[in-house]
Amino acid sequence: MAKVVIPLGPQHPALKEPANFALSLDGERIIGAAVNLGYNHRGIEKACESRTFLQDVYLIERICGICSHSHSTAFINAVEEVAGAPAPKRAQWIRTLVAELERLHSHLLWLGVAGHELGFDTLFMYSWRDRELVLDLLALLTGNRVNYGINKLGGVRRDITKDDVEKIRPVVDALEERTKYYIDLVTTESTLAARMLDVGRLCHEDALTYGASGPVARAAAVDKDTRRDDPYSAYGEIPFDVITDDHADVYGRAVVRVKELLESCKIIRYVMDNLPEGPLEVKFPRKVPAGEAISRYEAPRGEDVHYVKCNGTDMPERVKVRAPTLANAASVALMLQGGFLADVPIVIAAIDPCFSCTDRMVAVKDENSGAEGVMDWESLRRYSIEWYMERGVSFENIQSERDS
Repeated sequence: MAKVVIPLGPQHPALKEPANFALSLDGERIIGAAVNLGYNHRGIEKACESRTFLQDVYLIERICGICSHSHSTAFINAVEEVAGAPAPKRAQWIRTLVAELERLHSHLLWLGVAGHELGFDTLFMYSWRDRELVLDLLALLTGNRVNYGINKLGGVRRDITKDDVEKIRPVVDALEERTKYYIDLVTTESTLAARMLDVGRLCHEDALTYGASGPVARAAAVDKDTRRDDPYSAYGEIPFDVITDDHADVYGRAVVRVKELLESCKIIRYVMDNLPEGPLEVKFPRKVPAGEAISRYEAPRGEDVHYVKCNGTDMPERVKVRAPTLANAASVALMLQGGFLADVPIVIAAIDPCFSCTDRMVAVKDENSGAEGVMDWESLRRYSIEWYMERGVSFENIQSERDS
């Protein structure tokens, strides 16, 4: 049978965000795959460089709705390190509590999406019902279900009262019982096992070679977790287990995530039982001294890395974000190799991709010299207009900010 190349995306029902996967098929078998990103770039890094650190906290938080606390905490940790003004201990513990609620939210959301991609919509409805409990807790503690805004430079915006703790406990107990059900379901349901076992394989050696992160790596027996290996917030003082699995496939990634739900419940309970007294914030300077820092954070999808360079003003000189999806995207082509077309949606979903987190830049090559160059805003605008005009889209009536 002749080889056929088909595109999956950038617009496709199986994709919640735009990305393109070029699949080479021999019948139903995938013999080659390429991952093409860059359809969701919003210019957040560049926007941060023209705004104050205070404004950037809320801008960074909007990189992703599911990992909003992950990004804002990673950014703030870097800025606080350069400024020499770390948040007080109580604030660090509150950040940890919100972080683990966010992990519950993210993993339950993923479990529902995975069920939907496999045609198991009952699992989708069950897990998203339980996810609502987590979102209600986040709204209780922060005032928001998404983009919580709990962080501020040098501390947190809200305290956790004893009444809040008493409202959290029964919900965490209920979520823990539901998690045990999900673990039993994932590990014993024969239909799920048939759709996940030996699908999207990424062995231990390849996970290390391709730089996989988070549940994708831990499902291939890579025992790495930034919370334990490079502690931040309160993680250095909280006992928890790093969950790993050796199936190295979609099944293993599901097992790691549902078992991590239990660990998150334990961490939340430990924080509530041992929350230290003290202030919520320290006085933070408006201008941050010159310096640079790299912050590592174990987001639900994997290690989130933020780089911040400061120049002594109230605005960063450079902000760079390496989201976990970018670390895991490189291995997707290998996971798809040798599999079936019908398994593509769940293989992609198994890395829990977030392309709004991932997409950062487009490299433009000069057609004559082939050299890559850096473009200023006006050059990029002109290039974009010309690119669209060649394809029949006119922007004649749109003026640049400089002209208006």
